[in-house]
Amino acid sequence: MALLGRGVAADLSGAGVVPVGTGDAPKDIKMEAYMLDQPSPSLEDAKLRRPMVIEIIEKKFECFRKEMSLNIYGTVLLGTTASCSGILANFIFRHCFKVKHDTLKTYTSLTTLPFLSTIVAYKLLLTDALYSDNISKENCVLRSSLIGIVCGVLYPSALAFLKNGRLAVKYNTVPLPPKGRVLLHWFLLCQTEVKAMMIPLISQTVFGIFNGLEHYAVFERTLEKTMHEE
Repeated sequence: MALLGRGVAADLSGAGVVPVGTGDAPKDIKMEAYMLDQPSPSLEDAKLRRPMVIEIIEKKFECFRKEMSLNIYGTVLLGTTASCSGILANFIFRHCFKVKHDTLKTYTSLTTLPFLSTIVAYKLLLTDALYSDNISKENCVLRSSLIGIVCGVLYPSALAFLKNGRLAVKYNTVPLPPKGRVLLHWFLLCQTEVKAMMIPLISQTVFGIFNGLEHYAVFERTLEKTMHEE
């Protein structure tokens, strides 16, 4: 019987059949089992890459916030000078029309409205357009100076003229203008004192140009740092 068992085993080995439990598993099966046990390289890379991407984004936002803080201060300062221009315009027209009523009401509106109009106009017409990459450096400076002139000089002057003119008509502090020549009458009445508005006109123009240049420089620095980090 022992000789018969050895003969059958010899025949099976000669035919290339490996008996179960008599040797190691094939190498292909071992490699497949090893690959299944190991995590996918793409998943590992994704896990490592995600914190790095988040860190880069946080650095970019921090850099952008620091750079833009300077520009915010410049915009607020431009709005503050517009408020000062409104106070001056209100003082001039109240003196010309000899108005002594509603002092707090007129000064409050002539202080807040030019400031808010400057901030909103600067945000919509310059900041959003600049960071959408729609305007050049020259256009940025031109828009900034125009915002300073319109919102910081023309708008406060017109607002002070209308408010105090209505009060003058209401309380009859000055002679009423003839029919058909209202604007000419008011202009002749205020032409001497209104020349003082040339001071805020020049200052708002110069400051608007400077703020536009600084705004564009901040934008270029932020864009350069962002591209360098990428």
